[in-house]
Amino acid sequence: MKNRHYLLIICTVALCITVVQSAAQGQKKKRKIEILHSNALKYNKEKNPNIRKFIGDVAFKHNEFTMYCDGAYSYLNINKIDAFSNVHIKKGDSLNLFGDFLSYNGDKSFGKIRNNVKLDDQKAQLYTDSLDFNSNNNYAHYFNGGKIINEDKTITSRLGHYYSNEDLAFFKDSVVIVDTNYTVRADTLKYNTDSEIAYFYGPTEILSQNNYLYCENGWYNTKTEQFLFRKKSLYKKGDRIIKGDTLFYDDKKGYGEIKQNAVIQDTSKNIILKGNYSEYTENPQYAFLTDSAVMINVDEEKDSLYLHADTLKSHYDSTEEYRIFRAYHKVKIFKTDLQGMCDSLSYTLKDSTIKMFHNPVLWSDSTQSLADSIDIFTKNNHLDKIKLKQSAFIITQEDTTKFNQIKGREMTGFLKNNKLYKVEVYGNGETIYYTKDDKKIVGVNKAVSSNLIIKLQNNQVAKINMMTDPEGTLSPLDRAEDVKLKGFKWLENHRPGSKKDIFKWETND
Repeated sequence: MKNRHYLLIICTVALCITVVQSAAQGQKKKRKIEILHSNALKYNKEKNPNIRKFIGDVAFKHNEFTMYCDGAYSYLNINKIDAFSNVHIKKGDSLNLFGDFLSYNGDKSFGKIRNNVKLDDQKAQLYTDSLDFNSNNNYAHYFNGGKIINEDKTITSRLGHYYSNEDLAFFKDSVVIVDTNYTVRADTLKYNTDSEIAYFYGPTEILSQNNYLYCENGWYNTKTEQFLFRKKSLYKKGDRIIKGDTLFYDDKKGYGEIKQNAVIQDTSKNIILKGNYSEYTENPQYAFLTDSAVMINVDEEKDSLYLHADTLKSHYDSTEEYRIFRAYHKVKIFKTDLQGMCDSLSYTLKDSTIKMFHNPVLWSDSTQSLADSIDIFTKNNHLDKIKLKQSAFIITQEDTTKFNQIKGREMTGFLKNNKLYKVEVYGNGETIYYTKDDKKIVGVNKAVSSNLIIKLQNNQVAKINMMTDPEGTLSPLDRAEDVKLKGFKWLENHRPGSKKDIFKWETND
């Protein structure tokens, strides 16, 4: 126990000696303010025994700084000077600080300069009415509004911290950067006067003649005109709006990259592209999206078209006037009056034509259409005509087990109010349809002809014109056989029932 107590005393004494030695070393490092010049000296031993008043062309020195003024008070008991009128602080040829009044503590290398303050370090100039600074580490701080001019840029804010050695400035509260090409408004900003990169913390806007940007975290390189925005990133240019969690853009190259919750919107065409990864180029205008990629063709009547694929691409045609969208792999479409699926697709805004490739399926009302490829034509944003190319097959459902069927090499279906009213069949035409008597199914009609023109009413076959080599049979319902044509597939379970279902994919079988 005694040994432990003795050891504690030794450690305590050793610690005290160390602290005293450190303090003594610190005292040795402190430099007294050195008076270099003055035209006159006033001293009143009785009234102010500790104050010396220097008048006219006063110069004094501390650390690596030389300070000039018209008049100054020096204090004998403390290492401090108060300077008045035409205050000028100089460090070599690299830094100059001006003001009307200075209070400087030499022990702390800390000064306060007030009124008409200007700091010039060759790379930038700072203007304010109140500035605190440390001459040891070349640090300055203003708190009542300030302005920095760096070449052709002007930065203003309520609060500011300036580190001359590191070429860094921090700004807070009502930050504004004005450049010949843009204006920045921010809550908090860090700016490197050497690299001319601005770092944003909090709500930030960048405005130019053609662009508008917003973020709540990120950086902007004013030399290269590149930016990386995070958190609620938004970029507007002309009729395009680009958004995402992380947005990188090179304005000189016209190239952008978006990660997570990417949105590219064309307000003039009412087109919205979404995904979790996107690349974008300005010239030529091109967009690439993947990872939950969606295209939305917004309809003012709120009957928008939603299209999903593994990959979406957007570009303009050879005239650079009309946009073309391409979708690749696991494509699904949903619209109130139209649904579909295929492996790949193209959509041309010029004539509002959709072309579906590789095992396409199209649903409209109670009608399903199949072919090797399908062309969809719209008019006034509504289904107008479909062309089925190679192995064409149209099916409409009577009930859970009975289906009207039309088959041929190629077909064109005409629609009105989302219902088929005419189908033209070209080559190898076949049809099976159920006949009714007073809404009751009584028989099955089979017809074969190279070419057919079929007219429908309420999805029921009203008339068939068999153009070439016609054959037809009508069988009672209880004697009908082979009521499904070869290649029949009813794929209703793959049909998207809502815009959310376009992300679900099952094998097309």
